Amino acid sequence: MQNLPPPSSETPLTFPCRDRILCGILHPARCSGSRRGVVIVVGGPQYRVGSHRQFVLLARHLAERGVPVLRFDYRGMGDSEGGLTDFSEIEDDIRAAVDTFTAFCPELEEVVLWGLCDAASATAFYGFQDDRVGGLVLLNPWVRTDSGEARTRLKHYYLARLGEGAFWKKLLTLRWEPRRSLAHLLESMREVLRSEERGSADEADWRQYPLPERMLYGLQRFSKPVLVILSGQDLTAREFEDAVAASTRWREWMAAPCVTTHRIEEADHTFSRRAWRDQVAERTEAWLRSW
Repeated sequence: MQNLPPPSSETPLTFPCRDRILCGILHPARCSGSRRGVVIVVGGPQYRVGSHRQFVLLARHLAERGVPVLRFDYRGMGDSEGGLTDFSEIEDDIRAAVDTFTAFCPELEEVVLWGLCDAASATAFYGFQDDRVGGLVLLNPWVRTDSGEARTRLKHYYLARLGEGAFWKKLLTLRWEPRRSLAHLLESMREVLRSEERGSADEADWRQYPLPERMLYGLQRFSKPVLVILSGQDLTAREFEDAVAASTRWREWMAAPCVTTHRIEEADHTFSRRAWRDQVAERTEAWLRSW
């Protein structure tokens, strides 16, 4: 992904969402004829630039290659008005952004929502409710629950530590704090047991489901293309994979023909290196042209 200079056509926008004003940047496509555009949904706590300027660079990459993009701040983030808003409560913000994007780019036939972490979860909640949304790009989706985090910590931290020389060195030199570490381990095991006793949610309102089930509810009702990008060095991605592994319904959804998965083994949660951001941008562009 090149560090392209800001094209003069990049346009700051403001638009209403309920009784607040949101701020965004429109990146028109350099060439005409685009029928598919991208709305970048920001996760919290971030704003429309993104960590390591990823959202700016991604938007310029796509616009330079013919895909218009809108990136924006939802209520309470960046320059947008309002108090801090949780990612599970930004459906109105996403709808306002799609309304604005399609108004400024009337040639678009559909919009793809692109989100990292809890923004990916927010797009899963929203996508199936808007026929204009033609695809989703989910990076390291946020599915964290207390029990899920406990399972992941047990699997990827405590067991992994047994194979680390540094752990055994601390133990043999009496620099290990057994009381504190064992307390964490026991609490993790208790949370896993508590979650198994609680079982599945039976609420009639899907918005009240535990996060992984709420997200799956939306994705199962969204039959259009979805790209899932996972970092190899990210606990959030591991929690997502663990949630998938623990659920038959999640595994069936991941195996569906409409779902494409790409893994970047060396990447961290926010793709902090240029090489990783480039892979995300290039994979997103190729996927957008694949259907």
